[in-house]
Amino acid sequence: MAVIQLKGERRPSIGKGGARKSRAAGNIPSIIYGHGETPVPVNISARELELALLQHKGGNVIVNLALNPGEYTALIRDVQYDPITHKILHLDFQHISLTETVQVKVNIHLIGIAVGVKDAGGVLEYITREVEVRCLPTAIPPSFDLDVSKLAVGESLHVRDIKADGITIISDPDTTVATVVAPTVQEDKPAGDAAAVAAEPEVVGAKGKKEEGEDDKKEKPKTKG
Repeated sequence: MAVIQLKGERRPSIGKGGARKSRAAGNIPSIIYGHGETPVPVNISARELELALLQHKGGNVIVNLALNPGEYTALIRDVQYDPITHKILHLDFQHISLTETVQVKVNIHLIGIAVGVKDAGGVLEYITREVEVRCLPTAIPPSFDLDVSKLAVGESLHVRDIKADGITIISDPDTTVATVVAPTVQEDKPAGDAAAVAAEPEVVGAKGKKEEGEDDKKEKPKTKG
């Protein structure tokens, strides 16, 4: 994995007020921590970060963060977004060493069209979208590609099917990643049911006629004479 070059500056004020001032100046309020060091609040140019990320593929970002003074190799651990504008509100950087392993999550990318979908009308269910791994920072892959093209209806792929040379996968190997299920068949109602529904008004009418007939059968009062 390539390391992104990024510049920043130490943030003089912290808290909500300081964060608002940073954003108003076009910066992203951030913090860098790790290696048992005291966390350092920093500002990162939003524009510079945007341009730097254009060179990056995958969910994990390693940066060489140049401050004045100091320089850090860091992994972006957490990103907070505005729920409306989707702009980045805050970044957490973890100070790391390129010679020490880290634990991160890597996305799973499904490729191909399952034979159970193509030939049998099945439905591919994408169940697990990421796995947790441990490796050197520069060995973090952008994603894991998993070929589903041989999956028939009722078959599945699991975490153990992921090829990850030189990387330790921590997630449970029996975890299902993707499966092909049979299509849902909607049963048609028998024709007899429709006929019964159509005949229902006649039954009601017949009942009514019967009741009227019963009234006619009632004894008429006898007259004297």
